[in-house]
Amino acid sequence: MKKLLLFLFVTSSLTGFSQELETILLAREDAEKLTGAYINPGTKALIYNMNNGWYHTAKVHKKFGFDITISASGSIIPEKEHIFNLSDIGLSGATTFNQPTTPTLGADNNITPATVTYNGSVSGQNVSVDFEMPTGIKDDLIAGTIPTPMVQVGLGLPFKLEAIARFIPKVGNDDFKAGLFGIGLKKEITDWFGPLDKTPLHVSLLAAYTNMNADYEIGNISGDVTAQDASAEFNLNAYTFQALASLNFPIINVYGGVGYSSGNSDFNMLGDYTLTFNQGTPQQVQETVSNPLSISSDAGSFNATVGARLSLGFFKLFGSYSAQEYSSFNAGIAFSFR
Repeated sequence: MKKLLLFLFVTSSLTGFSQELETILLAREDAEKLTGAYINPGTKALIYNMNNGWYHTAKVHKKFGFDITISASGSIIPEKEHIFNLSDIGLSGATTFNQPTTPTLGADNNITPATVTYNGSVSGQNVSVDFEMPTGIKDDLIAGTIPTPMVQVGLGLPFKLEAIARFIPKVGNDDFKAGLFGIGLKKEITDWFGPLDKTPLHVSLLAAYTNMNADYEIGNISGDVTAQDASAEFNLNAYTFQALASLNFPIINVYGGVGYSSGNSDFNMLGDYTLTFNQGTPQQVQETVSNPLSISSDAGSFNATVGARLSLGFFKLFGSYSAQEYSSFNAGIAFSFR
């Protein structure tokens, strides 16, 4: 499942499978809290990525002018969210641990994870089981960031409007399929400020929405947690509202924006999972749980963006930095006409 999460955040095909997250199901009523605390920084980073890269100028296209933009965004998980405190997530008295902190998904994989012990009652019998929380995946990422590539098209409309669309059909393989779509609207308001429309300065307002969803066939797993034909699904919604400004010169443009970005996500593990608890004797106790995880996450932050663009005719090269809860970078190229 760790490979699934890495796939979600870099949106590139990976193979292989890890049972680290499935093992957390042995914590029974505390499994959602433990898994949610581990993956939450990754889902927040993805929300901020999806709200990035919507613009590289405040100027809108002329009527029916258009551009095709290819970019990538990367969000940095703050160091304070590389670990979480097991005492702060509301675990039940049945779940204990050997150390108070353990890595989140965003940590280096050399940070020692906690060993968790579950002592409870299953089918009227007392059981005890130990398992290790997963390590982070930062070392598997590009420059330690959660990256997301994006392709979008902008189209000039009447009344100094520009429509922006993102769309990737659900693609992948038999095990994993992911897709996204997004829509945005940019309205240039430079002429609201009188003589400003005679200068290189352009001012606009932007509103945008992105949805991403993914389905993963976990398949058959074995060990203390077993399942047949198990699966998982992930859905994310991201929203951003920003005021933009740019200085558009013949070759070099400078642009920026201020606004608010937010979003939410849902992660569900589906299927029937059999949990095996060893009582310390050859006797084992088993319990089957259905659709064991349903985890929701959200994020929101005010942001300020600054960037620069190099214009070589219809070819554009740009990059920007956004200061917000999770600092983000965006860079890419665009082919712009009219």
